[in-house]
Amino acid sequence: MMKSEYALRFPIGEFDNPEEFDPGEVEAWIHEIARSPERLRAAVSGLNARQWDTPYRPGGWTARQVVHHLADSHMNSFIRFKLALTEREPVIKPYDEAAWAQLPDTANADPELSLAPLDALHARWSLLLRGLTTEEWHRSFVHPERGLVRLYENTAMYAWHGNHHLAHIGLIKST
Repeated sequence: MMKSEYALRFPIGEFDNPEEFDPGEVEAWIHEIARSPERLRAAVSGLNARQWDTPYRPGGWTARQVVHHLADSHMNSFIRFKLALTEREPVIKPYDEAAWAQLPDTANADPELSLAPLDALHARWSLLLRGLTTEEWHRSFVHPERGLVRLYENTAMYAWHGNHHLAHIGLIKST
């Protein structure tokens, strides 16, 4: 049976933004972010050359592009956290993820070039997140398309984001 376009695009469902700050949920999201690189390495372990360059859906990214996208996206998010913690509601710069996915360092490069930095990035990011106060969790940045984003909301989004793309890798592995 062929999976629907929606199921291929959102294999774990769409992101559900939290309505309020919940310390227990935040701790679970931090745990997801902390273990994301290890889970990603496990997910891509054993991919063959064909699978690395197979998209998870028609018109979607390849496994290689997904790994590099995760590094690009999570580096941007980490910087946004630091901006929000050191400036008052900074307006962040979005980027064209689809265009970035076509650049040579994303479309063709060895995935290890992004897996290694993700290990270090997530270690630092988790350390930062575990040190935030309740007041700091409510700090925010302004995304030109999404509006005001509180740090606890962005943490939820990136816990989801890692799992979302792990599921895409799983789709590729199952082919």
